[in-house]
Amino acid sequence: MGGRHEDFEEYATLRGPRLFRTALLLTGGDWHQAEDLVQTSLAKVYASWVRVRGADNRDAYVRTVLVRTHISARRRRQSGEQPVAAVPDAAAATGDPALRVALLQALAGLPPKDRAVLVLRFWEDRSVEQTAADLGLRPGTVRNRTGTALAKLRELLGNDRESLSSTTTGS
Repeated sequence: MGGRHEDFEEYATLRGPRLFRTALLLTGGDWHQAEDLVQTSLAKVYASWVRVRGADNRDAYVRTVLVRTHISARRRRQSGEQPVAAVPDAAAATGDPALRVALLQALAGLPPKDRAVLVLRFWEDRSVEQTAADLGLRPGTVRNRTGTALAKLRELLGNDRESLSSTTTGS
């Protein structure tokens, strides 16, 4: 049993930061919700670690648990918590802070499934088929949601799009 614990601990230590970054995007930049999401997901993974350890692609398995846990939590949220308009004060290690804030705010304005599709497709660089498998959707549905979510993201960014493209090309 000790080997199982050590194997899981090593995996969680190595993959935790990437899972957190994905969770941060899924939660629309909410640091605390992202931490809770990663912890809940890792607890679920630990409970079935024997099966996860034998999976062909552990990362895909764990990422699927993370996304499905997020969607389930959003569905059954019964507390009075409301999302905030501002991203928490956190130092960005790299990149343009204005771009990061604008994108996080725009992502937060999307429905959870649309946000999950965009995060998996463009942040995690997953294919349409991989994203469909992770979310339990058909590839055509993922393509439709991607187009719809990108259009909504463009709408939410509005006039910021021109300033964002000039900051990314000027860097």
